[in-house]
Order: sequence, then structure tokens, then C-alpha cells
Amino acid sequence: MTVPERPHTPQQAYLFADPAAHSLSPQMHRAAFAYAGIDGTYTARRVLAAELPEAVAGLRQSGVLGANLSLPHKQTVLPLLDELTPAAQAIGAVNTVVQKSGRLSGDNTDAPGFLAALADADAPKGGLSVVLGAGGAARAAVYALRQVGHEVLIVNRTHARAQALATQLGGRAAWPETVPWSAVTLLINASSAGLDAPDDSPLPVFPQLDTRALVYDMVYRPAETRLLRDARAAGLRAENGLGMLAHQARLAFAAWSGTDVPVSVFLEALNPAGAAGDAGP
Repeated sequence: MTVPERPHTPQQAYLFADPAAHSLSPQMHRAAFAYAGIDGTYTARRVLAAELPEAVAGLRQSGVLGANLSLPHKQTVLPLLDELTPAAQAIGAVNTVVQKSGRLSGDNTDAPGFLAALADADAPKGGLSVVLGAGGAARAAVYALRQVGHEVLIVNRTHARAQALATQLGGRAAWPETVPWSAVTLLINASSAGLDAPDDSPLPVFPQLDTRALVYDMVYRPAETRLLRDARAAGLRAENGLGMLAHQARLAFAAWSGTDVPVSVFLEALNPAGAAGDAGP
């Protein structure tokens, strides 16, 4: 008697976000699966806040590698997981969930991905850094910058959230009008300002920064936000979030699959017509 073979099911990974349609993560992870020779799929799903518990519970199934999390789920997912890595616990935000034997571990690859992107952009290593925002991405940025010794000011339209973040992770909360802008060598937009809205900016009036400053906008769609245009008009270097996106994706893929795919694979998937180094605006 011949025993029929079980149908093969590809390994599955997901993005849970709201919105999710703008995400470039599926094309990056498809390229990574192909490079690694793994039969896998990656699906971006719009998951509303009320739907998150059910979506996360579905990750416990066999054949699921895990998921990425983006706005607005990076903090609300915490109580739905079985364990957190030390970085995720310290940051208080998760962007990568890894499933093993039905258990879900939360990690944060945003922080090391962010630092890797700053290194690629030859960001200044001293001076004053300003982080705009107080959500999950801002938490990763503040944590990462504090880990490498930066002085950090946090600016958010809800000042109490900036104060809470500073209390938890270090740095200081500030109002825009109290920031000594001329001393700022690194300006980070970690808010959603500009997302799919190229004329929106977290700083409607662009300040005068240190002439060595780098402006880094974590938003990557559109590739050229108003903040980046204003920075270049002021003669400053400016980068969008594609580099961070690629580096955090590489780290997430390695956590799921155990395979370290070169970051160039992720960058080339974002910009297939050009070289990996041309993935920026």
C-alpha cells in the first residue's frame, strides 16, 4: 500500500499593520526567500486594532515563521506574546514576532537596523540628536541612540508622551521652540508625518541645524518627503527610511529562518533597477 505524500506547504510570514498596502516588505522577503532557497511566502495584512489578538493567535500554527508589526501595533502586541528579547523588553516595542513550537517571542530589529542605516549614511557620531515622535519607532530610535552614547531630545506633539518616553529610555523631552537647533547634528523623524503625504512635515518651519547635520526620515513612501526636501534646500544631507527598512528586514528574516541573507539582497529588491547603494532617494 502506497502512503500518499502530504501536500507541501510553504513557510509563511506576515506583516500586520494599519495601513499595510504601502509596505515594501513583501518584495524584500520574497527576494530573501529566493536567495536562501526557502519555499516561503510573505503577506502584508491590514489588521485593525481590534483584530490584533486573533491575528497574533494565528501565528502559533505549524508552518508559520512569524510576523513583522508596524503602526499601530508595536506596543499593543506586548501582552499577546509569550516572551520578549532583552532589547524588545527594554524598548517596550516589538516589530518582529518569531514562532517556534507554538510559542511567540517578540524582538525589536528596528533599533539595530536603524544604527546600521546611520552607519551606511556616515551619520555624525557626536553632538545633539533630536527624535521626532514618541511611538514604537521613536522608542527604537531613542534606545539605539542612547546605546551608542548620543545626547537625545524627544519632540512630540503630545508633550506628555515625550516626557514618558524620556523617563523610560533616557534623553529629555523638549518643545520645538526650546531645542537648540544650531547644535543638532542628527534629526530623526520617527513619526508618521509625511507617510503617503509628501507635503506634510513634522516641522512645518524647518530649523537651522549644525552644518554637519544628517536628517533621517524613517518614512520611505514617498521616497522624498517634505522634511527631506527642506533639509536638502538648507544644504544638509538627508536620507529616507529605505536603509533602515532593509537592515531591520535582514535581521527579522535571520531570526525566522536561521539564514543570514546579505542586506544587498533586500536593498536590490527595493530598487531592482539600480545598485544596492542607490536605494535611497
